[in-house]
Amino acid sequence: MIELIKLNDQAIVLNSDLIEYIEATPDTMITMTTGRKLVVKDKVDEVVRKVIEYRRSIYEGLAIKPQ
Repeated sequence: MIELIKLNDQAIVLNSDLIEYIEATPDTMITMTTGRKLVVKDKVDEVVRKVIEYRRSIYEGLAIKPQ
């Protein structure tokens, strides 16, 4: 889950697993796998960075460490 800011300055938490693609049109438009579209203030690269950070935090503990 990632926190983003809608155009009306409302903070939302989005399930990043449901993101199909992101466009800069010029605002950032996120299209979900459900077909729903969401426009946010966060720039495309910020959204991508947040998704990567979130996924790293999930998988961080799953890495096999050599003994």
